[in-house]
Amino acid sequence: MHKKSFLRGAVILGAAGLVIKALGAVFRIPLANIIGDTGMGYYQTAYPVYVLLLTLSTAGIPVAISRMVAERHAMGSPYDAYRVFRVSFLLLSVIGLISFAVLFFGAGMIVERLGNPGAKLAMMAVSPALLIVPMMAASRGFFQGTQDMKPTAVSQVVEQLFRVIAGLSLAVFLVVKGLPEAAAGASFGATAGAVAGLAAILIIFLRRQQGMKDEISRNPQRSDEKSGRILGQIFIIAVPITVGAAIMPIMNTIDVAIVINRLADSGFSREAANSLYGQLTGMAGPLINFPQVLTQAISMSLVPAVAAAFRRQEMDDLRHNVELGLRTALILGLPSAFGLMALSEPIMLLLYPAQQASAINAAPSLFILAFGVIFLATVQTLTGVLQGIGRQMIPVRNLAAGALVKVVLTYTLTGIPSVNIKGAAIGTVAAYIVASTLNLLAVKKITGAKFIPGLTFGRPLAAAACMAIVVVVAYQGLHFLFLSASVGTGMANALSTLIAIVLGALLYLFLLFAFRAIKDEELAMMPGGARLERLIRRIRK
Repeated sequence: MHKKSFLRGAVILGAAGLVIKALGAVFRIPLANIIGDTGMGYYQTAYPVYVLLLTLSTAGIPVAISRMVAERHAMGSPYDAYRVFRVSFLLLSVIGLISFAVLFFGAGMIVERLGNPGAKLAMMAVSPALLIVPMMAASRGFFQGTQDMKPTAVSQVVEQLFRVIAGLSLAVFLVVKGLPEAAAGASFGATAGAVAGLAAILIIFLRRQQGMKDEISRNPQRSDEKSGRILGQIFIIAVPITVGAAIMPIMNTIDVAIVINRLADSGFSREAANSLYGQLTGMAGPLINFPQVLTQAISMSLVPAVAAAFRRQEMDDLRHNVELGLRTALILGLPSAFGLMALSEPIMLLLYPAQQASAINAAPSLFILAFGVIFLATVQTLTGVLQGIGRQMIPVRNLAAGALVKVVLTYTLTGIPSVNIKGAAIGTVAAYIVASTLNLLAVKKITGAKFIPGLTFGRPLAAAACMAIVVVVAYQGLHFLFLSASVGTGMANALSTLIAIVLGALLYLFLLFAFRAIKDEELAMMPGGARLERLIRRIRK
């Protein structure tokens, strides 16, 4: 049951994540073309600070809710699981109010300290989202604890859809008033999306409330935990997770000051430094979110599955989930990394045709960040495992070690004119390498999981490498043919890139089964997997 729930939940969240990131591309790509890299610099100065406060508000507590709800369900007490939700909902509401006040009333001081005062309006516009998102996060954590990922997926898609519509509409409307105003309009999209997402998940909650009451009636067991005890347990679990989750946003916020100031020290003007930072974080950086959302879905699904197995001391089930989780993350992360590396410049030109010079300049940063996808996938997955078994401090220490490496490398490398903004990308990748290596060693030691090198790493790596070679050759050949047929340069690049991506995805899927990187019995655990398993067996015959 738990194996099935883990994969099904990951598939549901992963599918929703792809829709969300596609909508995010619909948002960010036109936005970059509307307000340019200068406007994106204002937007991206405000957004990391918002993400930092949002992380402090919501990162640890929803995971704690998910784990505590899963543990109480595993012990046959849905009443106690529901009480965890009620207490945590009130707690997150209070935290959200405090976070909003800090960002809204402190916006002027924060942007002055960051050296980018033009971002003040954007920071104020995004702050109301901090009132709403924590309440939505509590609801999502409750449903995830029951291993029901559909409410989370629905609310996430609704939230992103309204964010895109409101943010782009306001950016277009306000761009005539100036880039700071347009960036603020784009930022307010997060607030509009949060309102819609909260409404969606509360509607789902109300519709299922009677079913929850019936489940409690059938399983009346309760421990009568005091609210203070529940809060104490939440904080014990959540504080280390929050600290760990805040490390990279803190580093990204520090990056704003480090990168812009170091670029200025090395000879770039403030405007040029802001533009380079916009290229890294507003143009190249978002593309890494596509593979990241898939591996994050695995991590989120692993937490309740691992927590329930660990609570029941079902160690074989636990190790199976750990081993399968990491392998699934690499199966998704490796082709994403190799594909983005192989087509870094063509992809940038495809997505940002109105900002060609900036797109070409951002391509090397994308290439570097793409390599880090492999290690980011490992970090996220193994962090979920460690959180599920109650060892949440370990990934905090490991990520902190990686973050220190990031600060040193970013400060050093961005001050070298020939390296400039690429130094920040190198620092980020180095942080993930350090954290993922330490996480892997810890998980192996604690759980006894055995990661078969060939099956876990070798076969997906071989499939991804073959795919990347074919993709490069296909792109070059197609690009030459389209140009020879007198197709415009932009259209030739777009067609060649899209065809090469589709070809690469199909080839990688074929190679996964050809190299037997996915076991037949694992297919049956996914939605529609039984039919796919039968089809693969017929093809092999």
